Amino acid sequence: MNRRVFLSQTIAAASVGAAMSSSTFGSEISWQNVVEPLRDAVARGQVRAAAFYGRLGGAVYGESFGEATDQHASFLLGSISKPIAIAAVMSLYDDRAIGLNDPVSKFLPEFRGEGRDSVTIQHLLTHVSGLPDQVPENAELRRGHAPLSRFVAAALQLKPAFKPGTSYEYSSMGILLACEIAQRLSGKTIDRLVSEKVTKPLGMSDSSLGVSGLRPEQLVSVQTEFGAPEAGGGSAESKSWDWNSPFWRQLGAPWGGMHSSAQDVGKFLETFLRHDGKILKPQTSRLMVKNFNLNGLPTRGLGLDVGLEELKVAGMERAFGHTGSTGTIGWADPAHDRICVVLTSLPARALEVHPRLLVTERFCGLAQSN
Repeated sequence: MNRRVFLSQTIAAASVGAAMSSSTFGSEISWQNVVEPLRDAVARGQVRAAAFYGRLGGAVYGESFGEATDQHASFLLGSISKPIAIAAVMSLYDDRAIGLNDPVSKFLPEFRGEGRDSVTIQHLLTHVSGLPDQVPENAELRRGHAPLSRFVAAALQLKPAFKPGTSYEYSSMGILLACEIAQRLSGKTIDRLVSEKVTKPLGMSDSSLGVSGLRPEQLVSVQTEFGAPEAGGGSAESKSWDWNSPFWRQLGAPWGGMHSSAQDVGKFLETFLRHDGKILKPQTSRLMVKNFNLNGLPTRGLGLDVGLEELKVAGMERAFGHTGSTGTIGWADPAHDRICVVLTSLPARALEVHPRLLVTERFCGLAQSN
């Protein structure tokens, strides 16, 4: 079994994220207990590659497994891509180019009529716009290796299934339209905007919306035989457009096409835990982790989950982050000053209890005991 501990030193609270430690977290055995589900899953051949990054106070630890050769292994994040892309979109909010209550049609005039005019940017970012997750032409567009602009054109034809703000439906296409607004206002592609506004300022050198700047040997392949049908999972004919295909890797879909390492996702979460102003004004980063969905709707910040349902632990109501269908999870908990990132090659739907959740449970348990 191929296993690498890549982060293990003591750090001061003032330099969180710069170096890694286990000493204030407990013993080395404590860390090994946390990552044991990943180690076991790789040893059994269930998971081909995995990486872990965890921080609790001044203690930070990282380890990679299997085909993840080192700390620079870059996994397809799936929907963890969404908050990273939306952080770039929110840079326009900082510039006062957009407001949360602005109607989408103000910036996308094609998006009018049949209930579309009442959809706001906030609705898009909190999944209450009434738009579906994917366009009906999703598989057709992927098979034809359509550019991102074709997905945008199809998304602009969607209409709300309910009055915006009154119900909830997870919508990747809502995120895409928010990113299209950012593209039009900035005059830059969303992958370039993510690079300039998020990954470069945070030093996320193993990250890209798409694969630009990443080395081929860095990229971890998804076990697509377990993937969702809409992503080409389990179909031989989908090899040219599934998660591992050159088409998908290069598309840079803001709803699911980001590649990143565990420690880079940790850097992203850290800036929203600290509200340090590195990529957004502190008040804007606080907005992103605030719950906007009231009246019993699933809790959501702006592009981020708030109080993730996967974290069924008391006192985690303020935790925020996201999961990815490619087998990933990343979250931060301001109440206990901790971050947990688990990236794997095994799609989430492959197992009822995925190793990413087992690691999360162990980390939560150990953190509460310290």
